[in-house]
Amino acid sequence: MPQNINTIQWGRCDQNLVVDSSLSCGFLEVPLDYHNTSAGNGRLALIKANATTDDRLGTMFYNPGGPGVSGITALDAISPVLLNYTGGRYDIVSWDTRGVGTLTVPGDVFCFDSVDDYDTFWADTLEVKGIEMTGKFTDRGDISQLLTQANITQSKYDELGKRCLSHKSGRLLQYVGTAATVRDLVALADALDGHGASVNYWGISYGTIIGSWLINMFPERMGRIILDGVVDPVAFSQIEPSLGWSTQLIDSDKTYAGFYTGCALAGPEGCPIASAGQSPEEVDQDIQSLLQKAHNATVRNAFVPVTSGIIRGTLRPAMYSPSGWANFANTTYQAYASRVAQELHRGTNISSNTAIFTGYRHTKRQASETSPYSSQAILCGDSVDLGNTTMTDVFKSIIQNSRNVSQMFSAAWPSVPYYCSFWPVRAVERYQGPFNKTLSGHILVIGNTYDPVTPFRSAELVAELHGSQARLVRLNTFGHTSEASPSTCIRDIITQYMGNGTLPDDNDTTCQADTEFEPFPGVNVESIILNLPETIVR
Repeated sequence: MPQNINTIQWGRCDQNLVVDSSLSCGFLEVPLDYHNTSAGNGRLALIKANATTDDRLGTMFYNPGGPGVSGITALDAISPVLLNYTGGRYDIVSWDTRGVGTLTVPGDVFCFDSVDDYDTFWADTLEVKGIEMTGKFTDRGDISQLLTQANITQSKYDELGKRCLSHKSGRLLQYVGTAATVRDLVALADALDGHGASVNYWGISYGTIIGSWLINMFPERMGRIILDGVVDPVAFSQIEPSLGWSTQLIDSDKTYAGFYTGCALAGPEGCPIASAGQSPEEVDQDIQSLLQKAHNATVRNAFVPVTSGIIRGTLRPAMYSPSGWANFANTTYQAYASRVAQELHRGTNISSNTAIFTGYRHTKRQASETSPYSSQAILCGDSVDLGNTTMTDVFKSIIQNSRNVSQMFSAAWPSVPYYCSFWPVRAVERYQGPFNKTLSGHILVIGNTYDPVTPFRSAELVAELHGSQARLVRLNTFGHTSEASPSTCIRDIITQYMGNGTLPDDNDTTCQADTEFEPFPGVNVESIILNLPETIVR
């Protein structure tokens, strides 16, 4: 494998991108294609938090997931936490992986020339309205309405792929992939800790795919490896994301149950969705009622600003972070409820050109030229080869998954995996297994009991694949990855592992969220779990 092309010179970070002045930034030049150097070179944008103790043990690399989340932005936000968890004995280094950010090359993937271009292309489509359904997607009218939009939606996704290829970032799409990112990670370790040095790595969510590929592509290079919020690497390598997305949603309705249970316990003072004395089931019924009202208003007038699809699409990511549940219930949800009431009152006179609609759908796109398609480029670039899957197939799977997997979130649209059956490019290198290589050390695998997008059983699978060389720890909480809830127990396990390699004796360790952590005022995680509806606990 070609070595990294130059060393790293650290300096001050761009103050427009990084707030924490204690952090350093730099670049590393790497081959675009590690198997074909004639393809030219790329560049990785790096960020570092220096170890805080004299007994430094090396570098720990951190990836915040996504795919497409900026490592530079993430480390700027949480470097004190990572330094604390690792005992201050490691330099913490993150980076914008291929396809991410404005400094890495290849960087953000753009497919439109302007916001107006984007708006025109997606106007009045599912991309901005979401899918209309209620309950378990059994209404024949809703089913017919969705399936009749299959052809136009597939045409849009096909055309999107052509736009992405023809855009100036399109020529580098084949070099955006996880296998290349793993090789970049090894090159970073060579540059920072010496050629052949062990690679210490903490991967979050999609970052666990990087970690799984790392320890199986380079089992002899692994140092301390933490996989946190695990994506099933076997399914990832074998199943089209468009059709396999449901496997990641199996605990999402349980997480949602944690949300409405916490809301009921908080009452109207802490969660205005609830009324005094309501049970968790009654709060859920009120949320379902709002979705039904939004659905009915949309059936009457397709141009309403807040559809049930938009509410569902906003609620799903809100489940990731219990620390934001109270704020969501008090602000975003209330704004939606108010707007839906107006829709029902005004009927066909209401226009989609309203502040709440504009704020939700356009804020992200105001931040740059247009919204990047980096997540799609990375995830779909790693996907299995294109087959004969149609949008009708995708829609039918959504209908079935709404009945059998996740009633609340199977129909949340758009979602990155659904692009992959129509994405035109695959990465020049994709690792497809095996995923049970004999390792040169032991890995730590962490999963939450109620994770809306990386179910605990995926963590169990990875631990089983590596047998005695893996230790599995359960965090008994809601939300996505161990970052969702503070846990002294998790912190202590990570600190010991990073410090001297000590891990629990078996895979039966369960940690609790700290009792002081309250997703709603006066309501901690333990009380929510104890009051979950029996249908959820079973």
